[in-house]
Amino acid sequence: MSRRAGRRQARDGPQPTRRAVRATGIAESASPAPWRAFRPRTCGDSGRIGSTSFSRRSACACRFGGAGPRAAPPRAASVTQFPRQRPQPETTARLLGSRLRQLRVACGETLEQAAVVIRGSAAKVSRLERGITSAKARDVRDLAIHYGASPEDTAEIEYLLSQAHNRAWYRQYSDVTPGFLRRLISLEQGAERIITYEAFVVPGLLQIHDYARAVVEAALPQDSANERRVALRMERKRILKQPDPPHMTALLDQGVLMRPRGGPEVMCRQLEYLLEMGHIPGINIRVIEFEHSGAVSPPYPITHLRLRDGGPPEVVYVESIDSAHYLTRPAETETYRFVLNRLMDAAADRLRSEELLKQAATRYRAMTYQSRRG
Repeated sequence: MSRRAGRRQARDGPQPTRRAVRATGIAESASPAPWRAFRPRTCGDSGRIGSTSFSRRSACACRFGGAGPRAAPPRAASVTQFPRQRPQPETTARLLGSRLRQLRVACGETLEQAAVVIRGSAAKVSRLERGITSAKARDVRDLAIHYGASPEDTAEIEYLLSQAHNRAWYRQYSDVTPGFLRRLISLEQGAERIITYEAFVVPGLLQIHDYARAVVEAALPQDSANERRVALRMERKRILKQPDPPHMTALLDQGVLMRPRGGPEVMCRQLEYLLEMGHIPGINIRVIEFEHSGAVSPPYPITHLRLRDGGPPEVVYVESIDSAHYLTRPAETETYRFVLNRLMDAAADRLRSEELLKQAATRYRAMTYQSRRG
């Protein structure tokens, strides 16, 4: 031992060996993924989605939550550190994939080297680490052994593996739910913030039963499975009232308020429900008035999700008539964040939005009264 090393050991105590560091698990030795270390904080229900710029160098104040870099997070999630509600299988698959990636990076393996272990391709390992493909127990265990996972890491991986194979509640509706919509529902279960824009209908997470039925029947008239589609929507919106729910901002074109889906009475009750939900902490409902919507409102729905754990930090869902696109690349998500930023700038503030909802509800209430009298 050199004289300098001897002085350092006398000052700091004996240093752990590389083997000892591996035995304690990677959480103390590996750096966190950059997006986790610099993940913005949410800004609650302030109604703002961020600063005036989306440059990565700007100290974003609150548009999509946060105030720039913050301290690195505590030790990576373990079996006892999951959220209070039971994680959904797709959310757990992302956690499992993220944990495997941490293990692989910690021991210096490439995707190609890991692929040899599971007799697959680098693309397969990448999909597994992103939680996109179904995790086979044999592959996961072979990788954990190959990476030299500690007993604590192995127990955590086994727990995540068992949860990932559980059946998600919405699978019972798979006969009436296209694959692209099931993926959106799975992402909603693991979101900490949801920002959605709608030009024609109330967002699905905020629809009442009769309004949802009217929307479904307008698209699929006289379909025997429509009641199951409505039941799915009612189950789906439970996430807004679960423990630790996601923050939600809903941006509605004013035209949504002018289309009486289901008739005046149903529309009146739907608007009253929006007013009720708008008073729940963490839910922000904003209306884009006609005079401000023309230049900024796209003709298709957009949903931005910031995820809690595992997988990409954010996902943008862009819906079309019979399909949808999921965007995770930074250049793509930044484009749609800019679009949502403009929509938020154009939207009325909370008080004005509430006034517009009340005015529309009053109008439909009067129409309902007149129709009953006549």
